[in-house]
Amino acid sequence: VQLQASGGGLVQAGGSLKLSCTDSGRSFSTHSMGWFRQAPGKEREFVAAITWSGGSTYYAESVRGRFTISRDNDKNTVYLQMPSLKPEDTAVYYCAARSSPAIYVKEAGYDYWGQGTLVTVSS
Repeated sequence: VQLQASGGGLVQAGGSLKLSCTDSGRSFSTHSMGWFRQAPGKEREFVAAITWSGGSTYYAESVRGRFTISRDNDKNTVYLQMPSLKPEDTAVYYCAARSSPAIYVKEAGYDYWGQGTLVTVSS
């Protein structure tokens, strides 16, 4: 598993971004996937997760109802759609893969990590 995240950038509050994370390996469809973020001066936190099939998702309370995680197993890619962005969403966003079909919300449960993509939301 080799994860490459992209799609970050600078947007104004209320704007949207869509992050992508592509796995160049061959076992993407057997891994559940997650997005985490780390804001300046803060610990990394869970954002969203999706099962290997895409049938179930789970979100942190701070983004629930606003962000959407999805995946395309044919493209080995997981997405994070982020509309209505707020300055407090500013962070480096990381994708992660877990060698299990089930969702998990803690960092320790993930086996592979991407390099992170920076999202900056200006007020």
